[in-house]
Amino acid sequence: MESHAKVVVIGGGVVGCSILYHLAKLGWQDVVLLERSELTSGSSWHAAGVIHTINSDPNIARLQGYTINLYKELEELTGQSCGIHRPGGIYLASTPERLDYLKQERAKARYMGLETDFISLEHARELNPLIDPSKYLGALFEPMDGHVDPSGVTHAYAKGARHYGAKVHRNTPVLETNPRPDGGWDVVTPTGTIHAEIVVNAAGLWAREVGRLAGIDLPVQPMEHHYLITDMIPEVRDHGKEVAVTVDYEGNAYTRQEHDGLLLGTYESNCVPWAVAGTPLDFGHELLQDDLGRVTERLEMAFDRMPALARAGVKKVINGPFTFGPDGNPLIGPVPGLRNYWTAVGVMAGFCQGGGVGLCMAEWMVNGEPSIDIWGMDIARFGEFATRDWGTIKSAENYSRRFILTYPNETLPAGRKQKTTALYDRLVGKGAVMGVSYGLEHALWFARSPGEAVETPTFRRSNAFDHVAEEVRAVREAVGFIEIANYSKHEVRGPGAGAFLDRMLANRLPKPGRIALTPMLTPKGKLYGDLTVARLDEETFYLFGSGVAQNMHRRWFEMHLPPEGVVYRNKTDELHGIAIAGPRSRELLARLTRTDVTNSGLKFRDIRKMVVGNIPATVVRVSFSGELGYEFYCAPGYQLALYEALEREGADLGLRPYGGRALMSMRLEKNWGVWTTDFRPDFTAAESGLDAYVAFDKQADFIGKAAAQAERQQGPGKKLVTMVVKTEDLDCVADEPIFHDSTCVGYVTSGSFGHTVGKSLAMGYVPAVLAADGTKLQVELLGHFYDAEVTARALYDPDGVKMRR
Repeated sequence: MESHAKVVVIGGGVVGCSILYHLAKLGWQDVVLLERSELTSGSSWHAAGVIHTINSDPNIARLQGYTINLYKELEELTGQSCGIHRPGGIYLASTPERLDYLKQERAKARYMGLETDFISLEHARELNPLIDPSKYLGALFEPMDGHVDPSGVTHAYAKGARHYGAKVHRNTPVLETNPRPDGGWDVVTPTGTIHAEIVVNAAGLWAREVGRLAGIDLPVQPMEHHYLITDMIPEVRDHGKEVAVTVDYEGNAYTRQEHDGLLLGTYESNCVPWAVAGTPLDFGHELLQDDLGRVTERLEMAFDRMPALARAGVKKVINGPFTFGPDGNPLIGPVPGLRNYWTAVGVMAGFCQGGGVGLCMAEWMVNGEPSIDIWGMDIARFGEFATRDWGTIKSAENYSRRFILTYPNETLPAGRKQKTTALYDRLVGKGAVMGVSYGLEHALWFARSPGEAVETPTFRRSNAFDHVAEEVRAVREAVGFIEIANYSKHEVRGPGAGAFLDRMLANRLPKPGRIALTPMLTPKGKLYGDLTVARLDEETFYLFGSGVAQNMHRRWFEMHLPPEGVVYRNKTDELHGIAIAGPRSRELLARLTRTDVTNSGLKFRDIRKMVVGNIPATVVRVSFSGELGYEFYCAPGYQLALYEALEREGADLGLRPYGGRALMSMRLEKNWGVWTTDFRPDFTAAESGLDAYVAFDKQADFIGKAAAQAERQQGPGKKLVTMVVKTEDLDCVADEPIFHDSTCVGYVTSGSFGHTVGKSLAMGYVPAVLAADGTKLQVELLGHFYDAEVTARALYDPDGVKMRR
């Protein structure tokens, strides 16, 4: 066995073999895969092998399309059959709400260049003669869908990897992974130790056990999953062509042809997490005891919708475990806090996503960043809150809801109140409808009483609409407060802190006592952060940003830290706080502090240590609402006292709470984007408009400078714009296609109703030639086309007078 490897991949399932293949294909030949038994010995061998492109995350859908198209290439390279069947896929809706969902998916497919489209129910029955069209309202058809041979695919990846120079060692379990002082790892096996520069945990069912060897707990959970294979069905045998893969959402079932019968699978609500304490090390090519009683209700529903199934005998029942993540998506990438340790775990749809996961992992390692934004799969979207037990709870919820509709305004109930602040009960008592972000509960909007604090899940405007309007009005006309514990806060200090941040951030650093807005870029000039940098003194900086991205940014900062002179800390959980905004906010603050808060005493974009309401706080004069406003940051133990002081002194000023929905409405009225939607690594500073905060002429060679300068010279191909959309009872959310002269030219990144201006607003990317003020466009929403118009200037206070007054 080798004593050294650039990369050691642990796990010989479809994901591990795909990563090995892509690394070797990109030129890293010193890469090794270690498999404890035989290839496919975990969950790969008993997978149903269904392949499809539909996914709620368009970038993951793109990677699924890449995976499907890769199989033919693998066959040609290796001579190994992947058992490709491409009869297409039918997605059936039997409720108006599910039909709306399918309209959304068809809309996404337009800008991804897919051929997904609606077909008649009669056409659907021609593709699958078993369905009863009277049970359905509509059918969506995707011609790329089908199924593959799981064993053939996995071995094709392995053969392809060997073709490019990689090594595969079977029957080689990993006993230890020990970190080395040089940042590498000693990977200990029964036949020797490999010094690996990088370790990849792709251990599937054993991902948790392999993770613990490195001292980490991964929040993934194997789930029992049933599917059955029928005896011969005459309608299938006599069909004359392969029956289309079929997903019946309300029937909670999927089918594909298996010889002259069908494979039928379901995701039952009374699901069973398997091996919660840990996957047995001697488990392999085995199945679990079937329990058809758990899925009887689902099977009866399938028989009602496909009557021929009720007459068919059952040839075989499969109950095998496969691993889910807390939100159903994989957990891939470098693990924050561990040098050179990567994961690719929780890939429950391995034969749809394995190729894309392997590509992104290899690009990330070899090129320094993946070619598209894979935030929806990045392990950094989870932090310490994602414990093993929480992972089991959320993974089970996700499994049981696999075919249950989740609306864009819906928050799911399992695993809630994992993290709360001192204000949680107070806010709920005021009627807060809570959401969750990075494990932390936060207020979305406020009902008039706690008894009314329930939101109706919908694709259209919900019962929250009027309440949010009242919150916006309070901020615009008087003063409102919002909790800001869910903002991220990073501290960088030390004699080398300034030089370090000058290299990390694209804008100039502020002077002591001031803040500045700045993007953070990748070497290729893509966005990697939209931050506010504050300088408390010559050697101490705070960076404020998106709470969900805090672990991602922590990883980025730690990856680039110099060996000495700079100390970095993620202080998000150490600094909670409250923000106030509105024309009476200065009057409120003046009642709470002895500090001069006039325009000369506390200027726009100042940061100051102050006593506010008798507690020590860091005060920033800034507001994301576009109004005069202030952010107060304090230790969690002081937050309740701060809240009570604000309530007491603000009662006669019209003070009222507002939530995240109101804030998102107000920022759209200002043409301001947000991280994870409008700003993300798919886009550049020039495309997003954040180049206004790039100091191209500063002396420091900041990361991404050369790429940003090159784009500046040639101009961006697309631009982020704000649009007024002429709708009636619904608003854009994200991923709706944008059209110009009947051609799809872009897509929406975020949207909401602007309650002050009385218009439905959306942001999205379009070709630069269409970004001018007044450009006429259309947006597709739930199958209808609505006129839209670009507004280059903010509709509310375009010159920013109010927040500077």
